[in-house]
This record gives sequence, structure tokens and C-alpha cells, in this order.
Amino acid sequence: MIPRYLVNFDINDLDSISSDFLVIGSGIAGLFSALKLSSYGKVHLLTKEKAEDCNTEYAQGGIAAAIGKKDTASSHFEDTVEAGAGLCNPHAVDILVSKGRESIKELIDLGVAFDKKGNQISLTQEGAHSYRRILHAGGDATGTEIRNTLIEQVYDDQKINISTETFVIDLIKSDGRCCGVIAKKKNGSENIFYSARAVILATGGAGQLYTETSNPSVATGDGIALAYRAGVEVMDLEFIQFHPTTLRVTGRKNFLISEAIRGEGGVLRNQHGDRFMPDYHHRAELASRDIVTRAIFEQIKDSGSSHVYLDVTGLDAEFVKSRFPTIYRTCLEEGIDITREYIPVFPAAHYLMGGIKVNTYGETALDGLYACGETACCGLHGANRLASNSLLDGLVFSSRVVEKAVKYINNKGKNLIEPDISSFKQDSFSFSEVDLRERLHKIMTKNAGILRSGDGLKQSMEEIKSLFKYLKTDSRGSAGYEAQNLMILSYLVTKAALIREESRGAHYREDFPETNDEWLKHIVFQRNKDWRDIDIDFS
Repeated sequence: MIPRYLVNFDINDLDSISSDFLVIGSGIAGLFSALKLSSYGKVHLLTKEKAEDCNTEYAQGGIAAAIGKKDTASSHFEDTVEAGAGLCNPHAVDILVSKGRESIKELIDLGVAFDKKGNQISLTQEGAHSYRRILHAGGDATGTEIRNTLIEQVYDDQKINISTETFVIDLIKSDGRCCGVIAKKKNGSENIFYSARAVILATGGAGQLYTETSNPSVATGDGIALAYRAGVEVMDLEFIQFHPTTLRVTGRKNFLISEAIRGEGGVLRNQHGDRFMPDYHHRAELASRDIVTRAIFEQIKDSGSSHVYLDVTGLDAEFVKSRFPTIYRTCLEEGIDITREYIPVFPAAHYLMGGIKVNTYGETALDGLYACGETACCGLHGANRLASNSLLDGLVFSSRVVEKAVKYINNKGKNLIEPDISSFKQDSFSFSEVDLRERLHKIMTKNAGILRSGDGLKQSMEEIKSLFKYLKTDSRGSAGYEAQNLMILSYLVTKAALIREESRGAHYREDFPETNDEWLKHIVFQRNKDWRDIDIDFS
């Protein structure tokens, strides 16, 4: 039903470029792993747009780590597990929180300038955290600061070769191991075979499944889709986190309004100007994201409006301007002075808790293939990611990928493989990538978004399956391949949401509104096989 390849090729006719390590993606996980791998061999990093185009750029709030005087790794562990609604892999969480201080020190040593108050790093609070443990940089530009620092280091490293505007279409495997990828330059006409002794996928999430998303246009789930086509297992795809607050202005794409604003005292108000979050949870605006998102969604439905309001007018104006300069400036461009006026906000797709199934070293079941960052899933985030754990995830687990990938190429992966593979598909019709993408947006937003039901999900499944004919065509362009990848992700997300007959974390079924202990398990898919479930405690 879903083809092995999206592209026509005969690998013997392709130009070939080889390296020791092939890293796909230029977010925090890809950049950090490339930097570390360069000490052990030749690294080639591929990214489908410019190196700056990634979700890391949009991480305003900061990075969570228990470095405060009263804070502890055990408290960070407890908060992460509670937010994950029973599905976190405790071994993975323990690794994350115990490596917090070490990871922050690595970033500082690389040159990341975190905001300080005097000689101390400034810490803020975000939803579902027990302490102020969020480090930030440039006020609300943490992701940009980290990304810029890492990119500068990568470009200065002579053992790292970067190919921008290079779209990775499919994984190539031979003799039971991954040996490279088929890719195409944005303005090129021919496919290229990039061979490597080890391949690391760090391709980010899939926010572009939905009409409303805080993610950039590049977040189309490519790594997950190509891994699935290659027979690699994927997991927890029903769990998609919607960020409660993105700017709601007609004609403008969703702009993230950091959770740190609520951590500093901002409150949510409905159309009548009434604060409503205390009615939903004892932590009010600092409840976990799934709770705040559904509360906002309910207020919007009840009022018939398109948004609620985030109010920071009670905070000192100069503090707001200095602490949240990007948000202040962006809102001012839309005619909103947030020091005096409410901010219209609406939830939008933000983060994918599921992804390519890996262990805590980023190893997939396919030899030579690794995954880290948002595209990977070891059960770390469970059913709902704790705010600002994503950047730390990218650092901690990309380091562990490096450890295993280096060992692998010194043993099993000593030699490059030259496979003899070809793929020819029926290429009988073309399609509009824009129309297909918009159709998927409507299907997913209507039935597989914040609120779901069995009937709606079944309807979506049939609509998505009717589009599978478009997978039979080699689109010959990145926009078409992205649309095809989104179709595959739409199918898998919808299927997982239909299977899980309960509500848990970011997955809410109106026909099964309660959490059920029978579903304390992960849903795993593999191409051409029945779905299976696994227990939560794995490493």
C-alpha cells in the first residue's frame, strides 16, 4: 500500500559521494552530533533548505536543566514523568535530567551566551515545572542563539562538509544495514547517492500536518516517513503536542508566544476579560500544555470566537520589553503593544512526541541507522513533552548517538557498501503539491487535532487512503516528496489515534475521555506488518 521508494533510480547510474558519517538535518541534534562526530571521521551534513531553517530557531522559551540552588535532577525527573502522563521511559528521563548540568556547560564552552542577572544565569519558570529551571538567551531568542553558535562551529570545522538545499528522498540499505541515502539538489535534475558507514537522522518534527502550526514550513516529517518506508519501526505517533499560545492575527502565520510569558506572570483571559485557567487546574496557566490547550479550545468553542487573550499588562513594561524583545517587536508590528493590550492567542501544532523507534543510544533496528532529536522516539516524552525539554533532548541524546555510531563504524561498519539497487515506479500522472498539502491539512485539523473521535478518525482514514494513488508517482521535486511524506505521516498518526481508545496527554478522544491503564503501552508500526504494542520500561 505504501511503496518502498518515492523515486525512480538505478543506483549504478548515480553520482556517488561518500563519507564516514552522514547527518541529515541542521537543528540542534544534527549540528551537535556533527560537531562531535568530526573528531572520529569525515562528516557530511545534508539539510533540505538553508542550515538556519529548523525548529531550533523557533525555541523561544529556553532549555530546561536543574541548575538552580534548590532544584534537583530528581525534581526535574518527577515533573517530566508527570507531564508524560504515564508513558515516559523512566530510564530515558533519568539520562536526560542527570546530564543537564553537563550539557549546559558544553553549550557555554562552545560560546552560547545565556542571559544572566549579575554573575548568575537567569532562570525562568514554565508550565508543569516545580522550579525556575529554564535557561534563556537573548530574552526570548534561545533557539536562535544556540543555533547560531553551533552553525558557526560547524562551518569552522574542516572535517564537516555541509550541503544545503539538498532533499533526502529515501534510505538505501544493503546486506541488512543502512549504507546511505538518495537525495536531490533543490535546483538539480539528477539524484545523488550519498554513501556512508553510518547515517544519523535528525530531521525534526511534522507540524506541517496541520493548518495551524508554530513550526516552519520544513517540518514535514521526512525522516520518519523515509525510515518507515525502509522497514524501520515508528512509535507513539498519536501524541502531537499543540502549543497553547500562538499569535492570532488575520493574514499572519502562527507566531509562537513563549510559555515563559506565563511563567513570568502572564494570565489567560476569555472574550469577557475573565481569567479562566484556575477553573481547570490548580496550577492555572502553569498546568501542562495539554491541559492549557484544551481549556483554551473549550473557551473558544463556547464563545464562538477565534481566540482567547494572553494578558501581560500587569507586568512592568520595561521588563516585558527586555525579557521578551522578539515577541514585543513582532506584536508591535501587528499594531499590538503588549505592555498595554491583550495578545490574541490560539493553540497550534507544536511538537511530535513520537517518531522513529530508537533505544536510548539512538539506535534503530537497522544496523548503521541512528536517529535523534524530535524525529526520534525512545519514550522520553511519553504522551506529553514537558516544556523546554526538547533542546536538552537534542543535546543529550545526540551525544549518545555519537558514542554508538563511532563504535559501530569501528566494528560492523568498517567498510563502505556499494549496493546494486534500482527502483522504477509507474509515473503516469502529476499532481498539485499545494492542493494535496492543503487537503491533508483540512483532514488532519478537522479530525486528528486537539479533539478526536472514532467516527472522525475513521472518516479521515478513508480520505487519506483515497490519496495513496499519489504515492505511485515520482514527483521529481522536493515539494512533491514533502507532500507524499505528509500523506504517510497523516495515515500513521490517524491510525495510531484510532487504535488508542482512551485519552492520555496530548491525545484526547471525545468518545473515550478517560485514561485507561490498559493502554499503558506504546503503539508501534512497521511497514507491511500489523501494529504491535510494547511495555513502557525499555532502554
